[in-house]
Amino acid sequence: MNSSGIIDYGLRKSEMEMEKEKLTQYSEHQSGANPDEMFCLKNADLAWEEISREQIVSDEWIEFRKSVFRYPDGRVFEPYYTYSRKDYVVIVATDEEGRFLCVRQYRQGIMDVTTEFTAGGIEVKDKDGKVMTSDSDSDMTGSVVKPGVRRTDHPSVEWALAAAKRELAEETGYESDEWKHLLTIPSNATMADNWAYLFTAKNCRKVTEQSLDETEYLGVELLSADDIEKLIAGGGFQQAIHCLAWELAKKM
Repeated sequence: MNSSGIIDYGLRKSEMEMEKEKLTQYSEHQSGANPDEMFCLKNADLAWEEISREQIVSDEWIEFRKSVFRYPDGRVFEPYYTYSRKDYVVIVATDEEGRFLCVRQYRQGIMDVTTEFTAGGIEVKDKDGKVMTSDSDSDMTGSVVKPGVRRTDHPSVEWALAAAKRELAEETGYESDEWKHLLTIPSNATMADNWAYLFTAKNCRKVTEQSLDETEYLGVELLSADDIEKLIAGGGFQQAIHCLAWELAKKM
């Protein structure tokens, strides 16, 4: 540890000076330097290094972790909390009359009832109702113990599509033969490693009643595009990834 209290983790003085020079150049650009002379930092110049990881909670619902990270300049930061949950699907579905299938349910995070699209965790059931695993042996909660290792068990789009079809049928009683994958995107890149798989399903038809899990209490609403736009504008469509799915679906 030096006199300023900063721990030196092996970076030589020349390397530290080079990093400082890069940051200075970047700062000068941000303050109005010629765009043609823009200095771009490489990923390696920005990446933090996870040097230890402790599991705080690990069950079928979530894995919650406390990590120690090293900054690019060698300093250490702790604690940093991250979590894993199942990857999930979001479905922008319309019926044969062009109405959008939405659900209303209570969300514990904001302690309020929300209007949103059909969505759910990715798990595929076989003909006997047993939850199948993916091509890995993971339970798809992203459980990785070794520090600095990225989660690699994300399902394929085809696997996610099967889950999307199941969720739509279970939550609304509707089915569709017209599916399209819009995007796969991290759900919260700051703290979580799960992905959201966004789909559209057109010309949905009612084929059965709802088949909800024991923890699900939700109602189905058929809304117009104008209804959804008004909800979003008024803060009443309270799922960020669902709003993204909506904007992408409008372009299709």
